[in-house]
Amino acid sequence: MLATVIHEEREVVSEGVIHCPDAECRLEYPIVDGIPVLVPHIVSYLSDNIQHLIARDDLSETLEGILGDGMGPGTWYDATRQHLSTYCWDNYADLDEHEPAGDARPGSVVRCLERGLDLIDTPIAGPVIDLGCAVGRTAFTLAEHTTDLVLGVDINFSMLRVAQHVLRTGTIRYPRRRVGIVYDRREFPVSFAGADRVDFWACDALALPFANDAVGLAVGLNVLDCVASPLTFLTAVRNVLRPGGRAVLTTPYDWSAAVTPPGQWIGGHSQRGPDRGASEPFVRSLLTPGAHPQSTAGLELVAEVADLPWHTRLHDRSTVSYGVHLVVAAAT
Repeated sequence: MLATVIHEEREVVSEGVIHCPDAECRLEYPIVDGIPVLVPHIVSYLSDNIQHLIARDDLSETLEGILGDGMGPGTWYDATRQHLSTYCWDNYADLDEHEPAGDARPGSVVRCLERGLDLIDTPIAGPVIDLGCAVGRTAFTLAEHTTDLVLGVDINFSMLRVAQHVLRTGTIRYPRRRVGIVYDRREFPVSFAGADRVDFWACDALALPFANDAVGLAVGLNVLDCVASPLTFLTAVRNVLRPGGRAVLTTPYDWSAAVTPPGQWIGGHSQRGPDRGASEPFVRSLLTPGAHPQSTAGLELVAEVADLPWHTRLHDRSTVSYGVHLVVAAAT
């Protein structure tokens, strides 16, 4: 429940407070830079992410460079700029008329999403939720395929701030990494049909603050291997979908023990097992009723593409190429 509006711009609450109306809860959840922060363990989240929550996005390129030089490599500031460079390049650099030509093209995220939408065998009916929306391009693309609300959610506040900036100003601005801690600012206008039906919230994909059966389409691109519990993520996807709804999921199975405990990995270990540690058959069995003791109840595989190219850019002399597994599942 929206309890306090501190600052509002053109009917958009840029700063405010949401109260949980449950008598046993009564927690407060802030709205920062137009982004509602609706996560469990809100106090821990605020403490762990305070640098991102209070960071400024109005500094000049020169001052950002001085701060980056001063803080140096390996800091939270350096890591944030690297992430923004990589994600913004893939999400928006295909719209940059000054983007240098290269073997690795930006826009993999949109191409993979479009391929998944092509495989949906029913008309897209919203609302739509974009899980792990990062800097927002996929949410804008989804709005071009539906007349319903599209909600992008992510746990990374700095990325959400970029997405909200695009939504609010029609301009993408990001630090494009050249080498080391040397960055060039890229800023250019972008326009997306249906952007007025898009919003961005800070949410945990494993604990979504929505009623069951709330959406008609859930998208999660390269999220399955970026959460603490992939099985919980699949259950969360099923819970939020109404019967007959569809889910589009992709993953390169790039497992990291720093994010997902190895015991929670879907494949990637137990090479002496029946599938020799492969992830793809494990996912297929999880999306096939009765095929595995941990199959996700009510979520059934309807289509897949085994290997789609996905390129990410690290700096001028480094790009990483993934092959992602795409699946489309139906809620039953």
